[in-house]
Amino acid sequence: MDIRLALVVLVHGLLLGVGTWLIVIDVRTHRLPNRIVLPTLASLIGLGAIDALCTGESGPFLRALLGMLLLGGFYAVLRVISCAGMGGGDVKLAAVIGLVLGWHGWQALAVGAAAAFVLGALYALVLILLRRADGSTRIAFGPWMIAGALLGVVLG
Repeated sequence: MDIRLALVVLVHGLLLGVGTWLIVIDVRTHRLPNRIVLPTLASLIGLGAIDALCTGESGPFLRALLGMLLLGGFYAVLRVISCAGMGGGDVKLAAVIGLVLGWHGWQALAVGAAAAFVLGALYALVLILLRRADGSTRIAFGPWMIAGALLGVVLG
């Protein structure tokens, strides 16, 4: 097995573990803690830079950085527009997800970003139809962001 492939699999496995941890926390507390999200972001930027240096290919890393800025920026705009809807943790997690999906490619970024909103909307609709929620019910969005990211990696 190629060492780079082994490292990519290891990093994605660790991201799956961090993502699962964040899902549990967000469902319980409606928070995505900086102490988890920010070190994850910093580590991924560092790993992306190392990958670019080792392979001599800067394209995926630059695309990852642009994906981080695009998705993180989009969520930041959503946070400003909807004061109570999107939290700061969602914005920071969007930067992490944008970085990972951008590294995989533009299609992965588009699929992952869109899937988060589709999955979140379907969940909210089911809750409303079951009369367990209404228009003012707070729903943790981090789990849907992470599920969307997973779909982006797999399908994108």
